[in-house]
Amino acid sequence: MTLLRDEDLAAAFSHAARSYDTLVAANPGYHSHLRRSVRRLGLPRYGAGLRVLDLGCGTGASTGALTAVLPGAEITAVDASAGMLERAAAKRWPDGVTFVHASAERLAGAGVTGPFDAVFAAYLLRNVADPDAVLATVRGLLAPRGRLGVHEYALGGRRADRAVWSLVSRGLLQPVATVLGDGPLYRHLWRSVVAFDTADRLAGRIRAAGFDRVRALPLPGWQTGIAHTFVARRADGTSGAAR
Repeated sequence: MTLLRDEDLAAAFSHAARSYDTLVAANPGYHSHLRRSVRRLGLPRYGAGLRVLDLGCGTGASTGALTAVLPGAEITAVDASAGMLERAAAKRWPDGVTFVHASAERLAGAGVTGPFDAVFAAYLLRNVADPDAVLATVRGLLAPRGRLGVHEYALGGRRADRAVWSLVSRGLLQPVATVLGDGPLYRHLWRSVVAFDTADRLAGRIRAAGFDRVRALPLPGWQTGIAHTFVARRADGTSGAAR
């Protein structure tokens, strides 16, 4: 199966936006795991005065996690899917939250400029055509020693990790999504995880993009070995070597 990319993927997400929140709500721990990943950034409590970029905000689940953990932060939430972004923006948000329609590769053209104290990207990197280019863009938007949080499905490398992911995707998510008319998107999402980096490789990719203090932290429950939080800091130099 060919992965969906760019405009095709954005359109598929827009079509699925009407039922997306219902499907993710069936995933035990989905929202609490996002909040856990935000806390792992290690930002000052309450986030007063911080500028945070929520890259690939979807229908606003990651935005909600950021506002819950960092209620005083100024948050710019960005997504390439007009339908997903419309759903997100229609929800009730505190002051300081702004939504922008843009792809991760074309942020400057949409007026998204740094510096940001942190960038949070949930379920994004495996869905872009060039994750290295996106990481380079993110690094350029961060303030010196700014924080990066990547909340992502990246398999741990055991056969059981792939087996569990395939069982959940093919046995539960894909049949339901097919009934709703969104089968192609959820087949893409299954394949995007299988074809993407393992957790170790993604940590190395982030390090090579100019970040240090890179850590890959597992998420609990059935997603252990499947989903991770990757936390890192913009390195002062260009090599991204750990300190």
